Amino acid sequence: MSLQQTIKDQMKPAMIAKDAVRLGVIRGLMAAFTNDLVSKNKDTQDALTDEETMAIIKKAVKQRKDSIEQFTKGGREDLAVDEKAELAILETFLPKMMGQDEIRKIAEALKVKMAVTDKAKMGQFIGAVMKETKGQADGMDVKTVVESLFA
Repeated sequence: MSLQQTIKDQMKPAMIAKDAVRLGVIRGLMAAFTNDLVSKNKDTQDALTDEETMAIIKKAVKQRKDSIEQFTKGGREDLAVDEKAELAILETFLPKMMGQDEIRKIAEALKVKMAVTDKAKMGQFIGAVMKETKGQADGMDVKTVVESLFA
């Protein structure tokens, strides 16, 4: 079963449980899936690949993290709490993310393999590490690990 269908199947239990936050997140994702299909000139009943679905979920996670940061800076903890609740639900759909220790092992091996020695190629190196982790590592964690390798 595709990730998109798995998320869609969680809508009915959320309605029955009267879980407004989960239901809102799922409805938002379903709308984002439909918008993505429309933007690609596909039928709205078509299914997205798991990679496309994951990209949409990651975008939603990034939006929530940005909102939490902005609300916290603006002193609106009440709104930040709502965003954190939505973020927690979205993260249940993501695969388990790698920790910095795992990322460091991959980055060190890749650094030797690519023979990267100076900071000038750090951007390319970060991209290579992200590709190697296959979307299972947070971009900020990868950046932090790579910067520590060049410090």
